[in-house]
Amino acid sequence: MNRHSSARAPSWQSSRASGHLVRPPLRLLVAQRVRSLLGLVLGLVARLWLATLRVDVDVDPSLESVRDRRWVLAFFHGTQWPLLAWRRRRTTLVMVSLSLDGAMQACALRVLGFAVVRGSSSRGGLRGLARLIRALRREAVDAAFAVDGPHGPRGVAKGGAVLAARATGGVVVPMGAAFARGVVLRKAWDHFGIAWPWSRVVVRLGPPLDPATDGGDARGLLAAAIASANDQATCRLGPPTPRPRAAAVEVAAPRRWRSASR
Repeated sequence: MNRHSSARAPSWQSSRASGHLVRPPLRLLVAQRVRSLLGLVLGLVARLWLATLRVDVDVDPSLESVRDRRWVLAFFHGTQWPLLAWRRRRTTLVMVSLSLDGAMQACALRVLGFAVVRGSSSRGGLRGLARLIRALRREAVDAAFAVDGPHGPRGVAKGGAVLAARATGGVVVPMGAAFARGVVLRKAWDHFGIAWPWSRVVVRLGPPLDPATDGGDARGLLAAAIASANDQATCRLGPPTPRPRAAAVEVAAPRRWRSASR
């Protein structure tokens, strides 16, 4: 037998057809490690920042009747910053992109207490969603979806959250948020909102949607429910408090002293 044919090829030289894993290039490995380190730092900063927010949670009473079922939390992109400050009832699964930036985001979300499944609607989405559904069936956990991601259109719900709830016997819980002080990035496609430290935020959990019984346009109903949750959070927050004006201070004109005539 030819010794070259009997020699075992290194794993990174094996073809995908043979079923062996191909080792990523060193440059890609370094980029992934750097992104993961940045994600760790960002996660720690976010955790400290979110701890300063004063969170007011408004829960619809009808959620009490489905407390024993799996919750698939659904929200729009751009509102996730104040939503991250909400203390979730149990471990929550999220699906994160397979990109390098996704590696950074995944690490940050793990620091914030989420369980992460890698995948997206553009790359590996079906496999990622299938893994998330299997985890939901296997464990007593919830899941969370930004339903109009990853690139919009803003406010248009996609079907991942509804599909996950239907496949696991769960319900979809629409979520909304509002904050008193912060900034909204109007030039970003999702109008991402950032609440300043020590700001008051309102998190609204709307009435559940049951994909097993709700007929019609499930995605349209979900989008309307999330929009309603955002509106109710804004109403609960109330009008912005006007800044007090500085009191006018009257300054007396300097008194001119005249020298006494001699």
